[in-house]
Amino acid sequence: MWILEQLARVLDRPLFPWKNVLVGFSLGQFLLENVLAGEVSQKVYDQSQAYGRAKSKFGFISGLSGQIQNLAFVYGDVLPKLWSVSGLVLARYLPGQFQGEISQTLIFIFGFNILTTILSLPISYYNTFVLEEKFGFNKQTVGLWVTDMLKGQMLGIVLGTPIITGILKIVQSTGNSFFYYLWLFGVFVQVFAITIYPIAILPLFNKLSPLEPGEIKTGVENLAKKLKFPLSELHVIDGSKRSAHSNAYFYGLPWKKHIVIYDTLLEKSKPQEVVAVLSHELGHWSLSHTTKLFGIAQSHMFYIFALFSAFVNNKSLYQSFGFVKEQPIMIGFLLFSDALAPMDAVVKLLMNILSRKFEFEADAFAQGLGYSNELASSLLKLQIQNLSTMDADWMYASYHYSHPILTERLAALGWKGGKVTDLKAEDSEKPVKAADREL
Repeated sequence: MWILEQLARVLDRPLFPWKNVLVGFSLGQFLLENVLAGEVSQKVYDQSQAYGRAKSKFGFISGLSGQIQNLAFVYGDVLPKLWSVSGLVLARYLPGQFQGEISQTLIFIFGFNILTTILSLPISYYNTFVLEEKFGFNKQTVGLWVTDMLKGQMLGIVLGTPIITGILKIVQSTGNSFFYYLWLFGVFVQVFAITIYPIAILPLFNKLSPLEPGEIKTGVENLAKKLKFPLSELHVIDGSKRSAHSNAYFYGLPWKKHIVIYDTLLEKSKPQEVVAVLSHELGHWSLSHTTKLFGIAQSHMFYIFALFSAFVNNKSLYQSFGFVKEQPIMIGFLLFSDALAPMDAVVKLLMNILSRKFEFEADAFAQGLGYSNELASSLLKLQIQNLSTMDADWMYASYHYSHPILTERLAALGWKGGKVTDLKAEDSEKPVKAADREL
């Protein structure tokens, strides 16, 4: 699945609107010091900061581990050795009609994916059963964790085989202009994935149930009708079987959208607060944020493929990494992805800036619909329940955060405190396992 991850990693980036730096900082400090004290206990604030620091440390260690692994692969000539083993497996176990670069690439990729998955197990286990468990969020069993991993591997084989085959066929048959056809193929794959996701992929991991009739369903349907949002289905997802975190999102083709609400959000929020959260999400749709991000992603993907066309036939690049006699296309893409990593850091910063701007705009959209107080109340509750960072250095947030921090969002909503109701004491004082200890 690493090739799929490389192709998809340009699609998910976070932002920080520079024009809001000074205003957000000053109002944020005021809210933090003078207003939130009445809504968020010192205990919860300390827990959220500890959770944020723990995740940052984990991210640093995880990233460092990945870099060490890459260096070990380079200096140990893991890629050429694994490619040679893939060739031997192909020659020994598959008949002649299956010989060739495509079959060898598939064996190499799936073998490489199994190897990297095994190497990542300690990091993944620690994240789920130590870090998330420590702060009271993990709901998974080891059995479910293993099952999810195996399902992911099988899904990678089933979907990865035709996709990788298609990529290689296009590059082999279209000459130096392959990047254009590869880009069109990439767009098709994304649309196809959106289409089959609710039918074939999501049910493998979660259960979707229709939202029962009531105030929430009526409120969401009325909101969708008002905004002319092409709502097809309202679902509740059993997110609580894996995590205590709350969320809501929508997906689907332009003419048929599905809204998914986590059961944890329904459990811990008032009906009007849930509708306010969805008014923010529908704001992204109404303001064409999803369309703009999709367009940016396609432009970036075209740029990536066009740039790759200058790398794919670079003999010195292959030779430098142990491929003296062969120039496998997918090996070239893997090496190209590593070479492109510094540029990815710049892209991440720019996409963060745009994403945070969109979040402010979606909040303002919900405010314009009359959900200012309900959205503020929901943001506070979600902040408490998810132990999201309530304050952060603006420079750090500008690069790492996809959403503005709580104080920035409340300041933009014009919230002055005292308008949020039913923030239950048990929510504010909810104990967190060993939260007073840092990792």
